[in-house]
Amino acid sequence: MLALSIASCTKPTPVKAREDAAPAPPAQAVSESAAGASLDTRSFSGKVVETMNAATYTYVLVDTGTQKLWAAAPKFQVKTGDSITIEEGMPMRNYHSQTLSRDFDLVYFTGRALVGGVQTSAANPAVTMPPGHPPTTGGAAPAAKIDLSGIQKAEGGKTIQEIFAAKAQIEGKQVKVRGKVVKYSPMIMGKNWLHLQDGTGTEGSNDLTLTTASEVKVGNTVVATGTIAIDKDFGHGYKYPVIMEDAKLVVE
Repeated sequence: MLALSIASCTKPTPVKAREDAAPAPPAQAVSESAAGASLDTRSFSGKVVETMNAATYTYVLVDTGTQKLWAAAPKFQVKTGDSITIEEGMPMRNYHSQTLSRDFDLVYFTGRALVGGVQTSAANPAVTMPPGHPPTTGGAAPAAKIDLSGIQKAEGGKTIQEIFAAKAQIEGKQVKVRGKVVKYSPMIMGKNWLHLQDGTGTEGSNDLTLTTASEVKVGNTVVATGTIAIDKDFGHGYKYPVIMEDAKLVVE
């Protein structure tokens, strides 16, 4: 993808959230609209009281003994009455499944479900995170060659190098950063994922991963404001030393 030329007189425009875009298979169930999805994970066990298949996913309603929770994993064999353990489920709130034409208050998506103590075929980490998921290291993402010259630090914000250097001090805090989008992966786990660079830092501290409800394009210059999390571990080897979550973006 080619970098977009940015006219100096262009007025910054807030980016609209993606609300009705159809997901790209094979991650259809995870990629459908899931406003307000959290990135925290949860594990739980119980009895299957309801189950159904949709697209490439199996949905199960699990009775833990204290509550009933919906979970979904890449298709596997299960029936009502089976004992099941859901590990490191990603919660998707206010979730609408286009395949099932059904709304869920909450669904936990996972790549690791154990039925009767036996690992299901959903344990493949390549299935857990759909193709195109951003890399899990703090290094530069494979991306189109983007001209990063002339990028100025956002007023009241930090450079990407400064974010990495101060990560322990700014964990959980709102931070502003300006940079160019060097990689964009839409609608993964209910959110858009992108990599931002501003020409500062070296390998391991020059590329910032963000999650957002906004749509952008590779080459866009954006000002992002979001909460910094560190050592974010999604399980199955997917770990981020620094990530900006739920970023609000303005394209310049």
